[in-house]
Amino acid sequence: MEDRELPRREREKLTQRKGMLAAALDLFSEKGYHNVSMQEIAEKAEFAVGTLYKFFRSKEDLYKALLMEMAETFDDALKTAIEEPDPEIEKLRNYVKVKGELFRSNVSVIRLYFAETEGASFDIKAGLDSGIREQYGNFLKKLACVFESGMKRKQFRRIADPYSLAVALGSITSAFLLLWLEDPERHPYPEDPDAILNILFKGLVDQ
Repeated sequence: MEDRELPRREREKLTQRKGMLAAALDLFSEKGYHNVSMQEIAEKAEFAVGTLYKFFRSKEDLYKALLMEMAETFDDALKTAIEEPDPEIEKLRNYVKVKGELFRSNVSVIRLYFAETEGASFDIKAGLDSGIREQYGNFLKKLACVFESGMKRKQFRRIADPYSLAVALGSITSAFLLLWLEDPERHPYPEDPDAILNILFKGLVDQ
């Protein structure tokens, strides 16, 4: 259901919730999770702290909601990129391009995303990231299907099992994005997706 189709009261609640999450994202990105209080989030969002607690039981609950919404947005975009009716090689190119565009246009959330999908930790309660990890694992299975399909259609050689290739491509693109985060000028994310894909496609050794 589109937001505009919801009853007015529900639309207002949704708008309030989005404002609270946006304020929390700004503060977490600027100060880090542990250095932000619910009072600060409420003040930045221009709500009473009691109103904030009506939406989120705790700071951890708010943090988890923020990460899940962000991960769902990224997941939807990446799934769309590899579900287009294109040849398998083009699906992989779409994935590399869309992932780069998503991350570069959402710098304030990228460090949070990497922390939950790539194994880093914010040292909060165990299990907080389980939903995101499950979502990421499901996406890797979909990406593996692209490799499997390409192998069946003789587009790719079966140099490894499809899931391993999906993990490898996900890790390679993430590594390029981490370098870009550290120093965008020195380590720009490649505009040509083949600059990344050729690491898998061509390898290091001349045949």
